[in-house]
Amino acid sequence: MSGHHPLQPYPFSTALFALILLFLLTLTGCSTSTVIDEYRTTNTKLDLNKGEQVVIMGRRHAGEYETEPDFINCISNRIATSGKLSVIPEQEFLDSFYPWFEPRVAPLKLKRMSRMLEEPIIAERIKALGIRYMVWVDGNTETTDKSGSFSCAIAPGGGGCFGFATWDKASIYEAIVWDLKQLDEKGRVKVETKGSSYLLAVGAPIPFIAQVQSDACKGIGNRLKGFFLHGGGSQQEPQKTTGHQGNTES
Repeated sequence: MSGHHPLQPYPFSTALFALILLFLLTLTGCSTSTVIDEYRTTNTKLDLNKGEQVVIMGRRHAGEYETEPDFINCISNRIATSGKLSVIPEQEFLDSFYPWFEPRVAPLKLKRMSRMLEEPIIAERIKALGIRYMVWVDGNTETTDKSGSFSCAIAPGGGGCFGFATWDKASIYEAIVWDLKQLDEKGRVKVETKGSSYLLAVGAPIPFIAQVQSDACKGIGNRLKGFFLHGGGSQQEPQKTTGHQGNTES
């Protein structure tokens, strides 16, 4: 019949569907979950006298992997922002003690550290810098799964991308606190953060990135701060100062 045309999709409906999809992805795509396990040998805060410092060190396993320097800096900055803790930057410490803390010779155990402190030159530098506590952080962040695809094209009238991709990341780290004065271990904090990120491409690619490593830094940094400061841990993370503890966040 004349005057009738095949139905065409309404641009408004298409735009509305895209907006709803974007909204749902925003709610679900940027979330992370964190589990923290903490152990302390004492229920009182650790002694840190005037002039004494803490150093946060990342494990580097030559030929395997290294705990990311940016992550170590993140923890150090988070602890130091309180203004009540003096934290020596990792690179400054490594430069001062080269080559004793290079990957192949760095002490993996406290017993090895105690033997290193028998060397006068090392012991004197530790004392001069006021290093009381050494915190070793071991772990990394890696992509555990990914799927989907998208493609982009350029045409005379313009260009754009189309597709959908997702990937999961996991950050798993453990921090061990050594007291270099008493030569014993004061506690451990283990954090495991997981999250999913998405990339939606309908014209221009739009990423929704889960801040997995950042949340892991926040979790482990707050707990380490709590070793030295009353109320140092996050108010959203109830603490026990003795025994093992697990905590889940979303």
